[in-house]
Amino acid sequence: MPAAATSKEKKAAAPRARRTASAAKTKLFVLDTNVLMHDPTSLYRFEEHDIYVPIMTLEELDNNKKGMSEVARNARQASRMMDEIVSSCLDKMEAGIPLKEPSHDLATGKLFLQTEAINVTLPAALPTAKGDNQILAVVMFLAERFPGRAVILVSKDINMRIKARALGLDAQDYFNDKVLEDTDLLYTGTRELPADFWETHGKGMESWKTEGRTLYRLKGPLAPNLLINEFLYQDGETPLEAWVKEKTGRTVVIETLIDYSHQKNNVWGITSRNREQNFALNLLMNPEIDFVTLLGQAGTGKTLLTLAAGLTQVLETKRYSEIIMTRVTVPVGEDIGFLPGTEEEKMAPWMGALEDNLDVLNGTTGEGGDWGRAATRDLIRSRIKIKSLNFMRGRTFINKFLIIDEAQNLTPKQMKTLITRAGPGTKVVCLGNIAQIDTPYLTEGSSGLTFAVDRFKGWPHSGHVTLQRGERSRLADHAAEVL
Repeated sequence: MPAAATSKEKKAAAPRARRTASAAKTKLFVLDTNVLMHDPTSLYRFEEHDIYVPIMTLEELDNNKKGMSEVARNARQASRMMDEIVSSCLDKMEAGIPLKEPSHDLATGKLFLQTEAINVTLPAALPTAKGDNQILAVVMFLAERFPGRAVILVSKDINMRIKARALGLDAQDYFNDKVLEDTDLLYTGTRELPADFWETHGKGMESWKTEGRTLYRLKGPLAPNLLINEFLYQDGETPLEAWVKEKTGRTVVIETLIDYSHQKNNVWGITSRNREQNFALNLLMNPEIDFVTLLGQAGTGKTLLTLAAGLTQVLETKRYSEIIMTRVTVPVGEDIGFLPGTEEEKMAPWMGALEDNLDVLNGTTGEGGDWGRAATRDLIRSRIKIKSLNFMRGRTFINKFLIIDEAQNLTPKQMKTLITRAGPGTKVVCLGNIAQIDTPYLTEGSSGLTFAVDRFKGWPHSGHVTLQRGERSRLADHAAEVL
Protein backbone atom coordinates (compact mmCIF):
# COMPACT_ATOMS: atom_id res chain seq x y z
CA MET A 1 0.00 0.00 0.00
CA PRO A 2 2.05 2.99 -1.17
CA ALA A 3 1.67 6.75 -0.93
CA ALA A 4 -1.75 7.35 0.60
CA ALA A 5 -2.74 6.02 4.00
CA THR A 6 -6.14 4.66 2.96
CA SER A 7 -6.91 1.86 0.55
CA LYS A 8 -9.29 4.20 -1.29
CA GLU A 9 -6.36 6.46 -2.18
CA LYS A 10 -4.80 4.33 -4.91
CA LYS A 11 -1.19 5.18 -5.39
CA ALA A 12 0.99 6.59 -8.14
CA ALA A 13 0.97 8.81 -11.17
CA ALA A 14 2.82 11.26 -13.49
CA PRO A 15 1.84 13.61 -16.31
CA ARG A 16 0.67 12.78 -19.81
CA ALA A 17 0.98 15.13 -22.73
CA ARG A 18 -2.58 14.46 -23.91
CA ARG A 19 -5.16 14.50 -21.17
CA THR A 20 -7.84 11.91 -21.59
CA ALA A 21 -10.73 10.89 -19.36
CA SER A 22 -8.60 8.11 -17.86
CA ALA A 23 -5.67 10.48 -17.30
CA ALA A 24 -7.87 12.71 -15.15
CA LYS A 25 -8.70 9.71 -12.94
CA THR A 26 -5.14 8.45 -12.58
CA LYS A 27 -2.85 10.50 -10.39
CA LEU A 28 0.58 11.90 -11.08
CA PHE A 29 3.04 11.16 -8.25
CA VAL A 30 6.28 13.17 -8.09
CA LEU A 31 8.94 11.16 -6.26
CA ASP A 32 11.31 12.75 -3.77
CA THR A 33 14.82 11.27 -3.57
CA ASN A 34 14.32 9.79 -0.10
CA VAL A 35 11.49 7.54 -1.37
CA LEU A 36 13.80 5.90 -3.94
CA MET A 37 16.63 5.62 -1.39
CA HIS A 38 14.23 4.08 1.10
CA ASP A 39 12.71 1.57 -1.34
CA PRO A 40 14.17 1.32 -4.87
CA THR A 41 11.21 -0.84 -5.93
CA SER A 42 8.87 2.11 -5.22
CA LEU A 43 8.98 2.73 -9.00
CA TYR A 44 6.66 -0.29 -9.33
CA ARG A 45 4.41 0.36 -6.31
CA PHE A 46 1.98 2.87 -7.79
CA GLU A 47 -0.39 0.53 -9.64
CA GLU A 48 -2.26 2.25 -12.49
CA HIS A 49 -0.94 5.75 -11.72
CA ASP A 50 1.97 7.56 -13.35
CA ILE A 51 5.19 8.65 -11.66
CA TYR A 52 7.41 11.64 -12.39
CA VAL A 53 11.10 11.85 -11.45
CA PRO A 54 12.58 15.38 -11.42
CA ILE A 55 16.19 16.00 -12.53
CA MET A 56 17.03 17.11 -8.95
CA THR A 57 16.00 13.66 -7.66
CA LEU A 58 18.49 12.07 -10.08
CA GLU A 59 21.18 14.55 -8.96
CA GLU A 60 20.63 13.69 -5.31
CA LEU A 61 20.68 9.95 -6.10
CA ASP A 62 24.04 10.51 -7.77
CA ASN A 63 25.37 12.38 -4.71
CA ASN A 64 24.35 9.54 -2.37
CA LYS A 65 25.47 6.51 -4.39
CA LYS A 66 28.99 6.15 -2.94
CA GLY A 67 29.70 3.96 0.08
CA MET A 68 28.65 0.65 1.64
CA SER A 69 25.68 1.91 3.65
CA GLU A 70 22.11 0.71 3.09
CA VAL A 71 21.20 4.16 1.71
CA ALA A 72 24.06 4.08 -0.84
CA ARG A 73 23.13 0.56 -1.94
CA ASN A 74 19.50 1.61 -2.41
CA ALA A 75 20.55 4.71 -4.40
CA ARG A 76 22.60 2.52 -6.78
CA GLN A 77 19.74 0.01 -7.07
CA ALA A 78 17.22 2.78 -7.88
CA SER A 79 19.56 4.17 -10.57
CA ARG A 80 20.01 0.71 -12.12
CA MET A 81 16.25 0.11 -12.19
CA MET A 82 15.63 3.46 -13.87
CA ASP A 83 18.38 2.74 -16.41
CA GLU A 84 16.70 -0.59 -17.30
CA ILE A 85 13.30 1.09 -17.70
CA VAL A 86 14.59 4.04 -19.74
CA SER A 87 16.90 2.06 -22.04
CA SER A 88 13.95 -0.15 -23.07
CA CYS A 89 12.00 2.82 -24.54
CA LEU A 90 14.31 5.71 -25.41
CA ASP A 91 11.91 6.97 -28.12
CA LYS A 92 9.02 7.42 -25.65
CA MET A 93 10.69 9.72 -23.11
CA GLU A 94 8.35 12.65 -23.78
CA ALA A 95 5.14 10.59 -23.82
CA GLY A 96 6.12 8.50 -20.78
CA ILE A 97 7.67 5.04 -20.53
CA PRO A 98 5.13 2.26 -19.83
CA LEU A 99 5.95 0.34 -16.63
CA LYS A 100 3.77 -2.69 -17.39
CA GLU A 101 6.52 -4.77 -19.00
CA PRO A 102 9.54 -3.94 -16.77
CA SER A 103 7.41 -4.36 -13.61
CA HIS A 104 5.93 -7.69 -14.80
CA ASP A 105 2.37 -6.28 -14.51
CA LEU A 106 2.90 -4.91 -10.97
CA ALA A 107 2.40 -1.36 -12.30
CA THR A 108 0.41 -0.28 -15.35
CA GLY A 109 1.18 3.45 -15.29
CA LYS A 110 4.02 5.36 -16.96
CA LEU A 111 7.35 6.76 -15.82
CA PHE A 112 8.13 10.37 -16.79
CA LEU A 113 11.54 11.94 -16.44
CA GLN A 114 11.99 15.72 -16.44
CA THR A 115 13.02 16.53 -20.03
CA GLU A 116 12.71 20.32 -19.98
CA ALA A 117 13.98 23.23 -17.93
CA ILE A 118 11.31 24.43 -15.50
CA ASN A 119 11.19 28.02 -14.27
CA VAL A 120 8.71 28.62 -11.48
CA THR A 121 8.91 31.60 -9.17
CA LEU A 122 9.05 30.28 -5.65
CA PRO A 123 8.43 32.54 -2.62
CA ALA A 124 11.51 34.64 -1.78
CA ALA A 125 11.99 32.73 1.50
CA LEU A 126 12.69 29.49 -0.41
CA PRO A 127 16.20 29.57 -1.97
CA THR A 128 16.21 27.80 -5.32
CA ALA A 129 19.75 26.48 -4.74
CA LYS A 130 18.33 23.91 -2.35
CA GLY A 131 17.39 20.57 -3.93
CA ASP A 132 14.12 20.19 -1.99
CA ASN A 133 12.88 23.56 -3.24
CA GLN A 134 13.71 22.71 -6.85
CA ILE A 135 11.59 19.56 -6.53
CA LEU A 136 8.77 21.69 -5.06
CA ALA A 137 9.10 23.99 -8.10
CA VAL A 138 8.60 20.97 -10.38
CA VAL A 139 5.46 19.97 -8.44
CA MET A 140 4.09 23.55 -8.77
CA PHE A 141 4.81 23.53 -12.52
CA LEU A 142 3.03 20.20 -13.03
CA ALA A 143 0.04 21.30 -10.93
CA GLU A 144 -0.32 24.39 -13.16
CA ARG A 145 0.15 22.41 -16.40
CA PHE A 146 -2.45 19.76 -15.49
CA PRO A 147 -5.14 21.62 -13.52
CA GLY A 148 -7.70 18.79 -13.86
CA ARG A 149 -5.38 16.11 -12.54
CA ALA A 150 -4.19 15.17 -9.03
CA VAL A 151 -0.46 15.98 -8.83
CA ILE A 152 0.96 14.69 -5.55
CA LEU A 153 4.44 14.87 -4.04
CA VAL A 154 5.52 11.64 -2.34
CA SER A 155 8.21 12.16 0.30
CA LYS A 156 9.47 10.54 3.51
CA ASP A 157 10.69 13.99 4.64
CA ILE A 158 8.11 15.50 7.03
CA ASN A 159 9.40 19.08 6.56
CA MET A 160 9.26 18.71 2.78
CA ARG A 161 5.58 17.66 3.03
CA ILE A 162 4.82 20.59 5.34
CA LYS A 163 6.45 23.05 2.90
CA ALA A 164 4.51 21.55 -0.02
CA ARG A 165 1.20 21.93 1.84
CA ALA A 166 2.12 25.50 2.81
CA LEU A 167 2.49 26.21 -0.94
CA GLY A 168 -0.96 24.71 -1.60
CA LEU A 169 0.38 21.45 -3.07
CA ASP A 170 -0.71 17.89 -2.31
CA ALA A 171 1.86 15.79 -0.44
CA GLN A 172 1.82 12.29 1.03
CA ASP A 173 4.12 9.95 2.91
CA TYR A 174 5.24 6.72 1.21
CA PHE A 175 3.35 3.94 2.98
CA ASN A 176 4.25 0.87 0.95
CA ASP A 177 6.99 -0.15 3.40
CA LYS A 178 4.53 -0.37 6.28
CA VAL A 179 3.42 -3.93 7.02
CA LEU A 180 0.47 -2.64 9.05
CA GLU A 181 -1.11 0.77 9.38
CA ASP A 182 -2.05 0.16 13.00
CA THR A 183 0.21 -2.05 15.12
CA ASP A 184 -2.80 -2.80 17.36
CA LEU A 185 -3.87 -5.11 14.50
CA LEU A 186 -0.60 -7.07 14.70
CA TYR A 187 -1.08 -10.82 15.17
CA THR A 188 -0.70 -11.66 18.89
CA GLY A 189 -0.55 -15.44 18.46
CA THR A 190 -3.28 -15.95 21.07
CA ARG A 191 -7.07 -16.00 20.96
CA GLU A 192 -9.63 -16.17 23.76
CA LEU A 193 -12.41 -18.62 22.94
CA PRO A 194 -16.02 -17.46 23.42
CA ALA A 195 -18.04 -18.93 26.31
CA ASP A 196 -20.24 -20.93 23.90
CA PHE A 197 -17.27 -22.38 21.96
CA TRP A 198 -17.94 -26.03 22.86
CA GLU A 199 -21.68 -25.73 22.15
CA THR A 200 -21.09 -24.28 18.68
CA HIS A 201 -18.07 -26.46 17.78
CA GLY A 202 -18.76 -29.71 19.67
CA LYS A 203 -21.04 -31.38 17.12
CA GLY A 204 -19.31 -34.45 15.67
CA MET A 205 -16.19 -33.76 17.73
CA GLU A 206 -13.45 -36.40 17.85
CA SER A 207 -11.04 -36.67 20.78
CA TRP A 208 -7.94 -38.81 21.45
CA LYS A 209 -4.77 -38.80 23.55
CA THR A 210 -1.12 -38.76 22.43
CA GLU A 211 1.87 -38.66 24.80
CA GLY A 212 -0.20 -37.35 27.68
CA ARG A 213 -1.81 -34.56 25.64
CA THR A 214 -5.41 -34.48 24.44
CA LEU A 215 -6.29 -33.66 20.83
CA TYR A 216 -9.70 -32.56 19.54
CA ARG A 217 -10.91 -32.49 15.94
CA LEU A 218 -13.56 -29.78 15.64
CA LYS A 219 -15.52 -27.92 13.03
CA GLY A 220 -17.58 -24.78 13.36
CA PRO A 221 -17.87 -21.07 12.51
CA LEU A 222 -14.60 -20.08 14.21
CA ALA A 223 -12.47 -22.82 12.59
CA PRO A 224 -11.74 -21.04 9.25
CA ASN A 225 -10.35 -18.00 11.14
CA LEU A 226 -7.86 -19.99 13.23
CA LEU A 227 -4.20 -20.20 12.19
CA ILE A 228 -1.82 -23.12 12.65
CA ASN A 229 0.16 -22.79 15.93
CA GLU A 230 -2.25 -20.12 17.22
CA PHE A 231 -2.81 -20.47 20.97
CA LEU A 232 -6.37 -20.77 22.28
CA TYR A 233 -7.49 -20.29 25.86
CA GLN A 234 -10.69 -20.22 27.84
CA ASP A 235 -11.16 -19.33 31.51
CA GLY A 236 -13.97 -20.61 33.70
CA GLU A 237 -14.83 -23.77 35.57
CA THR A 238 -12.98 -25.96 33.06
CA PRO A 239 -10.10 -23.77 31.82
CA LEU A 240 -8.50 -24.70 28.51
CA GLU A 241 -5.08 -23.90 27.05
CA ALA A 242 -4.42 -25.43 23.64
CA TRP A 243 -2.96 -24.67 20.22
CA VAL A 244 -4.01 -25.34 16.66
CA LYS A 245 -2.01 -28.23 15.14
CA GLU A 246 -3.82 -28.87 11.83
CA LYS A 247 -6.31 -27.04 9.67
CA THR A 248 -8.21 -28.23 6.61
CA GLY A 249 -11.04 -25.99 5.46
CA ARG A 250 -13.59 -25.73 8.27
CA THR A 251 -11.97 -28.50 10.36
CA VAL A 252 -9.16 -27.94 12.89
CA VAL A 253 -7.23 -30.18 15.24
CA ILE A 254 -6.31 -28.55 18.56
CA GLU A 255 -3.92 -30.02 21.12
CA THR A 256 -3.62 -29.26 24.85
CA LEU A 257 -0.32 -27.76 26.00
CA ILE A 258 2.48 -28.95 28.26
CA ASP A 259 2.04 -27.09 31.57
CA TYR A 260 5.37 -25.35 32.13
CA SER A 261 4.00 -23.56 35.21
CA HIS A 262 4.38 -26.86 37.13
CA GLN A 263 7.74 -27.50 38.78
CA LYS A 264 7.98 -31.01 37.28
CA ASN A 265 8.17 -29.44 33.79
CA ASN A 266 10.67 -26.72 34.75
CA VAL A 267 13.06 -25.52 32.04
CA TRP A 268 16.55 -25.03 33.55
CA GLY A 269 14.86 -24.35 36.87
CA ILE A 270 12.47 -21.79 35.34
CA THR A 271 8.68 -22.19 35.37
CA SER A 272 6.16 -19.99 33.53
CA ARG A 273 4.50 -17.34 35.69
CA ASN A 274 1.57 -16.54 33.41
CA ARG A 275 -0.40 -17.89 30.46
CA GLU A 276 1.65 -16.20 27.72
CA GLN A 277 4.95 -17.41 29.20
CA ASN A 278 3.55 -20.95 29.12
CA PHE A 279 2.64 -20.47 25.44
CA ALA A 280 6.16 -19.15 24.73
CA LEU A 281 7.86 -22.16 26.41
CA ASN A 282 5.70 -24.56 24.38
CA LEU A 283 7.06 -22.91 21.22
CA LEU A 284 10.66 -22.69 22.44
CA MET A 285 10.81 -26.34 23.56
CA ASN A 286 9.06 -27.84 20.52
CA PRO A 287 11.57 -29.29 17.99
CA GLU A 288 9.02 -28.95 15.15
CA ILE A 289 9.00 -25.15 15.48
CA ASP A 290 11.94 -23.63 13.58
CA PHE A 291 11.10 -19.93 13.95
CA VAL A 292 9.76 -18.20 17.06
CA THR A 293 8.95 -14.50 17.56
CA LEU A 294 8.35 -13.13 21.06
CA LEU A 295 7.08 -9.58 21.52
CA GLY A 296 6.54 -7.87 24.84
CA GLN A 297 7.41 -4.84 26.89
CA ALA A 298 10.35 -4.69 29.31
CA GLY A 299 10.33 -7.37 31.98
CA THR A 300 7.93 -9.86 30.38
CA GLY A 301 10.63 -12.56 30.39
CA LYS A 302 11.50 -12.83 26.68
CA THR A 303 15.26 -13.26 27.09
CA LEU A 304 15.11 -15.36 30.27
CA LEU A 305 12.65 -17.90 28.83
CA THR A 306 14.60 -18.13 25.56
CA LEU A 307 17.96 -18.64 27.26
CA ALA A 308 16.51 -21.23 29.66
CA ALA A 309 15.01 -23.16 26.72
CA GLY A 310 18.26 -22.81 24.74
CA LEU A 311 20.48 -24.06 27.60
CA THR A 312 18.18 -27.03 28.29
CA GLN A 313 18.26 -28.10 24.65
CA VAL A 314 22.02 -27.52 24.25
CA LEU A 315 23.36 -28.94 27.53
CA GLU A 316 20.71 -31.45 28.62
CA THR A 317 18.90 -32.88 25.59
CA LYS A 318 21.81 -32.07 23.16
CA ARG A 319 19.29 -31.08 20.47
CA TYR A 320 21.45 -28.11 19.39
CA SER A 321 25.24 -27.81 19.48
CA GLU A 322 25.41 -24.24 20.84
CA ILE A 323 23.56 -20.97 21.38
CA ILE A 324 24.42 -18.03 19.11
CA MET A 325 23.24 -14.63 20.29
CA THR A 326 23.27 -11.41 18.29
CA ARG A 327 21.63 -8.01 18.48
CA VAL A 328 21.54 -4.70 16.65
CA THR A 329 24.14 -2.32 18.08
CA VAL A 330 22.06 0.85 18.16
CA PRO A 331 22.86 3.05 21.19
CA VAL A 332 19.99 4.57 23.19
CA GLY A 333 21.92 7.83 23.81
CA GLU A 334 25.25 9.13 22.50
CA ASP A 335 27.60 6.45 21.15
CA ILE A 336 30.53 5.67 23.49
CA GLY A 337 32.89 5.39 20.52
CA PHE A 338 35.60 2.87 19.65
CA LEU A 339 35.59 -0.47 21.51
CA PRO A 340 38.84 -2.48 21.63
CA GLY A 341 39.21 -6.23 21.38
CA THR A 342 37.92 -9.18 19.37
CA GLU A 343 34.43 -9.42 17.86
CA GLU A 344 33.15 -11.06 21.06
CA GLU A 345 34.81 -8.44 23.31
CA LYS A 346 33.41 -5.58 21.22
CA MET A 347 29.92 -7.09 21.53
CA ALA A 348 30.21 -7.61 25.31
CA PRO A 349 28.95 -4.12 26.35
CA TRP A 350 25.82 -4.73 24.25
CA MET A 351 25.18 -8.06 25.93
CA GLY A 352 24.36 -6.87 29.47
CA ALA A 353 20.95 -8.53 29.14
CA LEU A 354 22.65 -11.88 28.49
CA GLU A 355 24.87 -11.59 31.58
CA ASP A 356 21.95 -10.52 33.80
CA ASN A 357 19.85 -13.48 32.70
CA LEU A 358 22.75 -15.93 33.08
CA ASP A 359 23.12 -14.76 36.70
CA VAL A 360 19.45 -15.66 37.28
CA LEU A 361 19.71 -19.01 35.48
CA ASN A 362 22.95 -19.93 37.22
CA GLY A 363 21.32 -19.26 40.57
CA THR A 364 18.56 -21.79 39.82
CA THR A 365 20.97 -24.76 39.82
CA GLY A 366 21.51 -24.33 43.59
CA GLU A 367 24.11 -27.08 43.95
CA GLY A 368 27.82 -27.13 44.74
CA GLY A 369 28.04 -23.71 46.40
CA ASP A 370 30.19 -20.95 44.91
CA TRP A 371 32.63 -23.39 43.25
CA GLY A 372 29.78 -25.30 41.62
CA ARG A 373 28.16 -22.11 40.37
CA ALA A 374 31.47 -20.82 38.94
CA ALA A 375 32.05 -24.13 37.12
CA THR A 376 28.48 -24.13 35.78
CA ARG A 377 28.88 -20.53 34.62
CA ASP A 378 32.07 -21.39 32.70
CA LEU A 379 30.36 -24.38 31.10
CA ILE A 380 27.35 -22.28 30.10
CA ARG A 381 29.50 -19.46 28.65
CA SER A 382 31.50 -21.97 26.59
CA ARG A 383 28.29 -22.93 24.78
CA ILE A 384 27.09 -19.37 24.08
CA LYS A 385 28.70 -17.47 21.20
CA ILE A 386 28.12 -13.75 20.75
CA LYS A 387 28.20 -12.60 17.12
CA SER A 388 27.94 -9.23 15.40
CA LEU A 389 25.30 -8.66 12.74
CA ASN A 390 27.89 -7.03 10.50
CA PHE A 391 29.57 -10.34 9.67
CA MET A 392 26.51 -12.52 9.06
CA ARG A 393 26.37 -12.31 5.27
CA GLY A 394 27.18 -15.66 3.63
CA ARG A 395 27.24 -17.69 6.85
CA THR A 396 25.21 -20.87 7.49
CA PHE A 397 24.40 -22.01 11.01
CA ILE A 398 23.86 -25.77 11.31
CA ASN A 399 22.22 -27.27 14.41
CA LYS A 400 22.35 -23.99 16.35
CA PHE A 401 19.93 -22.15 18.65
CA LEU A 402 20.08 -18.61 17.17
CA ILE A 403 18.73 -15.76 19.33
CA ILE A 404 18.22 -12.32 17.72
CA ASP A 405 17.73 -9.84 20.56
CA GLU A 406 16.28 -6.31 20.14
CA ALA A 407 14.95 -7.42 16.73
CA GLN A 408 12.61 -4.40 16.54
CA ASN A 409 15.65 -2.34 15.40
CA LEU A 410 16.14 -4.47 12.26
CA THR A 411 14.86 -3.47 8.84
CA PRO A 412 12.87 -6.11 6.90
CA LYS A 413 15.94 -6.60 4.64
CA GLN A 414 18.25 -7.22 7.63
CA MET A 415 15.69 -9.59 9.13
CA LYS A 416 15.62 -11.59 5.89
CA THR A 417 19.44 -11.73 5.85
CA LEU A 418 19.54 -13.13 9.38
CA ILE A 419 16.72 -15.66 9.12
CA THR A 420 18.13 -17.07 5.88
CA ARG A 421 21.37 -17.95 7.75
CA ALA A 422 19.56 -20.92 9.29
CA GLY A 423 20.79 -24.30 8.08
CA PRO A 424 19.46 -27.79 8.89
CA GLY A 425 18.45 -28.31 12.53
CA THR A 426 18.71 -24.62 13.49
CA LYS A 427 16.05 -22.78 15.47
CA VAL A 428 15.77 -18.98 15.17
CA VAL A 429 14.20 -16.94 17.99
CA CYS A 430 13.50 -13.19 17.51
CA LEU A 431 12.90 -11.09 20.62
CA GLY A 432 11.83 -7.47 20.78
CA ASN A 433 9.51 -4.70 21.86
CA ILE A 434 8.20 -2.62 18.96
CA ALA A 435 7.47 0.25 21.37
CA GLN A 436 11.25 0.68 21.90
CA ILE A 437 12.67 1.32 18.43
CA ASP A 438 16.03 3.15 18.56
CA THR A 439 16.87 3.02 14.81
CA PRO A 440 16.19 6.31 13.01
CA TYR A 441 13.68 6.01 10.10
CA LEU A 442 12.12 2.78 11.45
CA THR A 443 8.61 2.85 12.86
CA GLU A 444 6.44 0.24 14.55
CA GLY A 445 4.73 -0.42 11.22
CA SER A 446 7.91 -0.81 9.15
CA SER A 447 10.15 -2.69 11.64
CA GLY A 448 11.60 -6.00 10.48
CA LEU A 449 10.13 -7.68 13.57
CA THR A 450 6.60 -6.58 12.64
CA PHE A 451 7.33 -7.78 9.10
CA ALA A 452 8.45 -11.24 10.30
CA VAL A 453 5.48 -11.69 12.66
CA ASP A 454 3.01 -10.78 9.91
CA ARG A 455 4.60 -12.88 7.14
CA PHE A 456 5.24 -16.05 9.19
CA LYS A 457 1.82 -16.35 10.85
CA GLY A 458 0.09 -19.60 9.98
CA TRP A 459 3.26 -21.41 8.81
CA PRO A 460 3.31 -24.89 10.48
CA HIS A 461 6.93 -24.51 11.65
CA SER A 462 6.72 -21.05 13.19
CA GLY A 463 4.95 -19.54 16.16
CA HIS A 464 4.43 -16.15 17.78
CA VAL A 465 3.37 -14.91 21.21
CA THR A 466 2.95 -11.36 22.47
CA LEU A 467 3.80 -11.48 26.17
CA GLN A 468 1.44 -9.25 28.13
CA ARG A 469 2.37 -9.23 31.82
CA GLY A 470 5.63 -7.90 33.20
CA GLU A 471 7.22 -10.22 35.77
CA ARG A 472 10.39 -8.23 36.53
CA SER A 473 9.27 -6.24 39.60
CA ARG A 474 6.39 -4.08 40.75
CA LEU A 475 8.55 -0.99 40.12
CA ALA A 476 9.36 -2.02 36.49
CA ASP A 477 5.70 -2.89 35.79
CA HIS A 478 4.46 0.43 37.14
CA ALA A 479 7.16 2.37 35.24
CA ALA A 480 6.22 0.63 31.97
CA GLU A 481 2.61 1.73 32.47
CA VAL A 482 2.99 5.32 33.65
CA LEU A 483 6.19 6.65 32.02
